[in-house]
Amino acid sequence: MPLGAQGQDAEQIMNKSRDLSLLSSMKATIKLSITEKNGAVRNRTVAMTTKSFPGGLEKRFIRFVEPADVRGTSMLVIDHKDKADEMWIYLPALKKTRRIVSRDKGKSFMSSEFSNADMSSPTLSDFTHRHSANSGNANTWLIESIPKNEDIASEYGYSKKISHICMEKFHVQKMEFYNFDNELFKIIETKDIQSFRDGKYMIKNMIASNRITGRKSEILFSNIDDRVSVEDSFFSVQNLER
Repeated sequence: MPLGAQGQDAEQIMNKSRDLSLLSSMKATIKLSITEKNGAVRNRTVAMTTKSFPGGLEKRFIRFVEPADVRGTSMLVIDHKDKADEMWIYLPALKKTRRIVSRDKGKSFMSSEFSNADMSSPTLSDFTHRHSANSGNANTWLIESIPKNEDIASEYGYSKKISHICMEKFHVQKMEFYNFDNELFKIIETKDIQSFRDGKYMIKNMIASNRITGRKSEILFSNIDDRVSVEDSFFSVQNLER
């Protein structure tokens, strides 16, 4: 391992990268594009509002706007730093809200290559973090995150994740996901980052590629407002059905 990587605790690096990605509040429009192996594309438009709270807590409200068949579908994500996240989804066709249980974390988010867990920051204490080979080269830390037990691995749907993190700004540049045969099956690449005050940042554009199915999904943020005022009560299960 290069000298520059020594003395830098892997868990501390992951913590700092996560903390810098938490904005006090933010509203944005998201375009989700799903590309099949044959080139067919489906698009989704989503409105998202987030707010951060003391102790590394972040709450996220997601509502689908287009197309008509998913319009009104809403998700509430309560993203804890050191314990399991809470997620709910409202399905207008069923007029029903249900909690997304832990075993559904690894399942597809709205038929995309992103998982439900990708829509939040994984609970760092669920994993053992360590430097991977070549960590510290090319101004990039390579942090290997391994689920602490089989149940957690099953929840997230992978046996190992390697995060490529910029040494200078702690931005996540890429994540590689390995299945239970230790094969690389999914890559999420950061294509664009928006920087804010005090070193804060958000991933503005990212692409998830499934190496096995040949499918790709892209998330692109626009209309970003990081100075929005949001009441705490907005982030409630009751608000999902409004």
